[in-house]
Amino acid sequence: MSKHMFSLSACLLLAACGGKRDEVSSQPSPAQPAAATAVPAAADPPGQPNATQSAALALIGEPVPEFPLIPAIVVPDIVGVLPAQQAFEQAMTRAFDQIGQVPGISVTPARCEGGRFVANSGGITRVHEDGQVYRNAENGVFRINPDGSGYANTDTAVVRVDASGEIHINGQAEADGSRATVRIKPDGSGHYNGRHGSIRLDGQGGGHWSGDIGMVRVEKDGSGFWNGAEGTVRVAADGSGLWNGKHGTLRNDGDGYGMWSKYPGKRIPMAPLPLVPPAGRFPAQEGFRLPGTPCGFVITLQDAVLFDFDKSEIRADAAQVLDALGQALAGISLQDMEVRGHTDSKGSDDYNQSLSERRANAVAAALRQRGVTAQMSARGLGEREPVAANQINGQDNPSGRQLNRRVEIFVRT
Repeated sequence: MSKHMFSLSACLLLAACGGKRDEVSSQPSPAQPAAATAVPAAADPPGQPNATQSAALALIGEPVPEFPLIPAIVVPDIVGVLPAQQAFEQAMTRAFDQIGQVPGISVTPARCEGGRFVANSGGITRVHEDGQVYRNAENGVFRINPDGSGYANTDTAVVRVDASGEIHINGQAEADGSRATVRIKPDGSGHYNGRHGSIRLDGQGGGHWSGDIGMVRVEKDGSGFWNGAEGTVRVAADGSGLWNGKHGTLRNDGDGYGMWSKYPGKRIPMAPLPLVPPAGRFPAQEGFRLPGTPCGFVITLQDAVLFDFDKSEIRADAAQVLDALGQALAGISLQDMEVRGHTDSKGSDDYNQSLSERRANAVAAALRQRGVTAQMSARGLGEREPVAANQINGQDNPSGRQLNRRVEIFVRT
């Protein structure tokens, strides 16, 4: 998920703030009563009053103010589990970096059966039998399951993904780094509380928004409510509504007529109000992704770092390398270690086997002298496990042979 961005649609409703109602509504109006048959079915020419307004003009001498449109519910972009996933992968990658920084030493993950646990001063990783990974590192605590559920507590956010797919975020949640509290369910319902206010969606067309714009409520039946800059606006599913604002109080009865507080007692022609477009849903979010989790690590030391050619005695100038390696390994709590000696193909099989055994034992002894107390074994593999070709097309390959002359320390997790 380090390459995946989870974002929500910038606008979950089709309507926008402002504009003419007749220009944006695609909802059918309720049937007109007989007294309102003067209202035409076809749209009136742009800029011209419709038949209802013409009737109102004839009755009261001025047009009836248009009801404001209830604003759309706008949701910010949400990044989902992305930051937590990146922190988790970073924590796993750094497991043995401190050893890998020592000149002449490389560290790579190892694959094997029965891997369960590894720990170091940079954190602890546990791999359980069911595939769950637990990681406690400098940049956070993580518990990730194979099904994508899990938990992450980092310096930027607390993220939880339930087995049902429901996602909870408290902290960095928006694409621009803003913090928020977010809860998203697989059915598209959810809740957001952040710098844009408080937003709730029921996943069925209903929603609620409380923020700088005021308070907006939309129901799945097309009714709605807004308390904001234009005053208080209510729209019912039958086309009726109430507006209390700068023009006073207007009541639309939904039957082609209504009342305006400016003209008490008068039934004024008013077209039924269009339904409020439904609120949208939170787009589905993905859960955590398990990175490839090793069951151990292989620490590789090239022979030139420790030994003279064809020798098994550790050189005096290798002490600094072994000191750094011993210090790193001494801080590791683990199941066991195995030191393996390897040679190239020069010489007889028996000689190479003996040389590899002596070198493995020499490294194991040196590490014990430096305080590595973990259970440790040593064995030689001679020339049986090359990592490069000793010859190419029948010709000697010095660079390949150099890679094959090595000591490997397998740290079992």
